Amino acid sequence: MGEQRNLVIVESPHKAETIGKFLGKGYVVKSSRGHIRDLSKKQLGIDVGNGFIPEYVVPDTQKRNVAALKAEASKSDIVYLASDEDREGEAIAWHLAQTLNLNPETTRRIGFHEITKKAIVEALENPREVNMNLVMAQQARRVLDRLVGFELSPILWRKVKPSLSAGRVQSAVLKLVVDKEREIMNFKSKEYWKVDAIFRPDGKDSSVKVAASVNERLDNEEEALKLLQETCGADFRIASVEKKKVSRTPASPFTTSLLQQEAARKCGFSVSQTMSIAQKLYEAGLITYMRTDSTNLSTLALATAKECILKLYGEKYHKARQYKTKSKGAQEAHEAIRPTYLSNASIQGTAQEKKLYELIWKRTIASQMSDARLEKTDIIIDSPAVSHKFHAEGSQVLFDGFLKVYLESGDDDKDDEISNILPVMNEGMVMKTVSISASQKFTVHPLRYTQASLVKKMEELGIGRPSTYASTISTLFQREYIVKADRQGEEKQLAVYKMAGGKISKTVKKEMVGAEKGKLCPENIGILVTDFLGEQFPSILDSGFTARVEEDFDDVAAGKKVWNSVISDFYGPFHKRVNETIGQSAPKSVEKVLGTDPVTGKTVLARIGKFGPLVQIGESDDPQKKFASQGKGQLIETLTLEEALKLFQLPRTLGEIEGETVVCSKGRFGPYIKYRNAYISLPKGADPMSFSLDAAAALIRANAERESRKNIKEFPERDIQVLNGKFGPYIKCGGENYKIPKGTDAASLSLEECLEIIERKSAKK
Repeated sequence: MGEQRNLVIVESPHKAETIGKFLGKGYVVKSSRGHIRDLSKKQLGIDVGNGFIPEYVVPDTQKRNVAALKAEASKSDIVYLASDEDREGEAIAWHLAQTLNLNPETTRRIGFHEITKKAIVEALENPREVNMNLVMAQQARRVLDRLVGFELSPILWRKVKPSLSAGRVQSAVLKLVVDKEREIMNFKSKEYWKVDAIFRPDGKDSSVKVAASVNERLDNEEEALKLLQETCGADFRIASVEKKKVSRTPASPFTTSLLQQEAARKCGFSVSQTMSIAQKLYEAGLITYMRTDSTNLSTLALATAKECILKLYGEKYHKARQYKTKSKGAQEAHEAIRPTYLSNASIQGTAQEKKLYELIWKRTIASQMSDARLEKTDIIIDSPAVSHKFHAEGSQVLFDGFLKVYLESGDDDKDDEISNILPVMNEGMVMKTVSISASQKFTVHPLRYTQASLVKKMEELGIGRPSTYASTISTLFQREYIVKADRQGEEKQLAVYKMAGGKISKTVKKEMVGAEKGKLCPENIGILVTDFLGEQFPSILDSGFTARVEEDFDDVAAGKKVWNSVISDFYGPFHKRVNETIGQSAPKSVEKVLGTDPVTGKTVLARIGKFGPLVQIGESDDPQKKFASQGKGQLIETLTLEEALKLFQLPRTLGEIEGETVVCSKGRFGPYIKYRNAYISLPKGADPMSFSLDAAAALIRANAERESRKNIKEFPERDIQVLNGKFGPYIKCGGENYKIPKGTDAASLSLEECLEIIERKSAKK
């Protein structure tokens, strides 16, 4: 009797490769390459009249893989379905069993949260059945999202603009970004004054200085000047010194959402980038499963963390903790994201992989370390002659505890503070005035979302689940509903009064107020879609409604609700509203009259055209009307006449180089210069309105040099070129590209050798 043959099926080839190293003879590990079947892309794929039963199909891209898995399964005694331990993974296991026609008696479902030999052996020894509650929860989400997208998107094509899309989660998230922009548009900045002082404790060294501030904001210049005049010649003393010992507790280990937020702040990664890097780390066996709502750590992880902390920092730095999971709908995996082997503080890999791994390692280790102990000091400095008190604050770290390893970042930067250690001071001590200044300030509009703060808001409102955040935000970028952009803010002339040596002086400084970098801003089409859906389908944009749907999915996963009953409750009213909207609502468009063109006297307006937002001089029936595309990030709602007229200054003729005209303009892919027959993109951030002829000449030279390096050699008689490409040298022939084998010197290739490479690839095809 031969040895038993076992087939283990996982989702990705990388994961299959890692697991294959742990399993011995008798095991074959193959990849399903994600979902092997799904709803049809062309049809609705749901039998609405028969309980919303989905009609799954195997896509063309998976047919060869399915045939190979079937063949392998037919040769195996036992088939182990080892997809991830969440709803998506459970659904993949079920689809595999169904599509491959696996025998239930010889099919096992196994799961693990980390790719280690121990975890895999334990999983093989403890197989289970596919959890159909989780499968149905995933199916409910897939069916509901398909119904919403399939019925809403065509309405947008008819009533707003072709090729648009809507979705249950993406539309609610888009509304958050649009609402924030509208909040900023309606914001009215107010003037206020801030008063700061530098004191020197009497009897102390002249280098010892204490910074203090008036806590209250003053409303205007008169109040600020009055206060400064009061301080001239005033005697200041310390009215009170309050010392307080405080403890700081480390943050919990990472959940998916927390990792996405912290990686954005500390590493500058986008949400999808973080998930992609984490996926690679997991599949390489370096971290535990990266889609989880849990902050728990396993008993083994707690013991290993203790061992590491004792070895690296000593006993006083260790304090075992188990954190309670806060997320209401927590499910997915049952452990936080942590390194598989905590004894490894670093790994081999790309710079990004190393950075993310280090972040996860530090956060995990810090969560099991002692509290930090600090002493906070609050000092009040006042004078009988002065109407306001000055406050000085400082803190001293008495014991660093977990701060030795990790500082958590946040929107309020509460954990990134630097200790301001104050000198020893007592009540009644005389404080000599070094200087007191009153600075003019303006309130700043609410901050736009970053990817990190948007994820935090989504989690807070219960919109989607952590495993869907990355794909939702990516979809909004792909649809060009939102853009990551910088906002310049407004330059202000700010007055500063300074009192020193009993005299008051005034200076004026320039400051950019309200500038933001790399924030999420809605595009015109995103605003238009949000407004239309808000009028016709308010529940789709209601974050409370979206959160309740997620809770329904959680109930399906827990076996408390039937999946198609959840769909039915939603679909009836929704479908009725769809039909009403098709029949009754008028097409939605946006058009704003900006003013009159001073040159022609014609009306200038902004609107959305067939190819995107544009500015128009002349009414629609004017045969001589002119158009110009709006720039990225320019919004119709806030566009001014001056900004609109600037768009018509392109294309600009910069001058001539070697008798040929150089033109600067802006196209679909950004600003560029045209020289002879070449279109050359301007460097990132370059303004086409001020780009000079000298800068253009440098760009043309650099482009010519690049082009000269591109052509390695050619054989015109056979229309063959050997070129330098982005990914290395290649052969071009008859519109087809052919990769040159590694290690081949492209410059020394003969015609015969080129033909041989072309024939080999053609034969392979």
